[in-house]
Amino acid sequence: MLAAATLLPVGSAKADPAPPASGPHFDPAAPVSDPQADLAPSAPATQADPVSDSQADLAPVSDPQADLAPASDPQGDLAPPTPAPQADPTPPASDPQAELVPGIPLNPFAPGQTDTPDQALPPEVYTPSPEEDAVEPQDAAEGAFDPVEYVPREEATEEVECSERTGPHQRRVERWLKLEVDGEQSVADCRAIRAFQTKHRIEPASGFAGPVTWATMQLVSARKNPNAEKKCPVRAYRVACVDLDRQLTWVQKGKGVVFGPVPIRSGREGYGTRTGWHAIYWRHKNHVSSLYKSPMPYSQFFSGGQAFHGVYGNLHTAVGSMGCVNMTLDDARRLWGLLKNRDRVYVWGHRLEE
Repeated sequence: MLAAATLLPVGSAKADPAPPASGPHFDPAAPVSDPQADLAPSAPATQADPVSDSQADLAPVSDPQADLAPASDPQGDLAPPTPAPQADPTPPASDPQAELVPGIPLNPFAPGQTDTPDQALPPEVYTPSPEEDAVEPQDAAEGAFDPVEYVPREEATEEVECSERTGPHQRRVERWLKLEVDGEQSVADCRAIRAFQTKHRIEPASGFAGPVTWATMQLVSARKNPNAEKKCPVRAYRVACVDLDRQLTWVQKGKGVVFGPVPIRSGREGYGTRTGWHAIYWRHKNHVSSLYKSPMPYSQFFSGGQAFHGVYGNLHTAVGSMGCVNMTLDDARRLWGLLKNRDRVYVWGHRLEE
């Protein structure tokens, strides 16, 4: 057996609540939906990532898995939630990320992201002018979302052909590759992991079982049928599904997938993305965090200060967001073009931080 990397320890779905049937954004006349290991940042980043959170809870509803047939009355499922009136606790300034580091050098002019501070209050809802909506958010820097694996610090400073270190996702990666599952790195493990990393352009392809490799495996597995386990309720209208367990999101209508799946970063321990039913209640293409004045491009709010939105850096950080569902800028832009106000969002699972 080969030496294991020393990682510091880090970070369940609850009853399925539904948004209240009334609130400041509720419009009964509006259509319901369109009928149709301590880790450090790995990819170059030009800005700190925005995130969000608030503490509003929703009333419980019945088990969403009891009826997977399309609902006859989509207006009866839920209405847009009422934003929380108070702010969340002030988020920590940063997270310790000393054990694993990016496997290739970062752009010296783009400091590595250390946290994802963002919206802590529900936004002030207003109708953007046509002139404001015509402005497209700034593009991310070239290579901002390249799949750069986290590796032990000493391997980042040397050219390691085949890592001897056991990664934080060793057992999961071994099982996915149908290798002997013993949780310890071997020469055979390294060769198989390297082959997968090379195929999916993960750098460095050194065979280390890190978070980017495991996230890519989960995305590959989900592409054919992300809802194979039927955890996201099937409805006749659009439902944006957010799987916190696998850190993936997609949109389905009936049994058909109309967007995704794509990778996400959800809320960290203590600032989790709220589970259950929600609805998009405000969309703001060029939103800026009310607390940190950081950009949240293509924001689509569904629960207080929590929203889908793009970020300008790597998604696979050691800890999650402050509650928002972070996406690459391109994915957030495509989702913006699909979802509308009052479209349903269903969230389940729990983000694991290790």
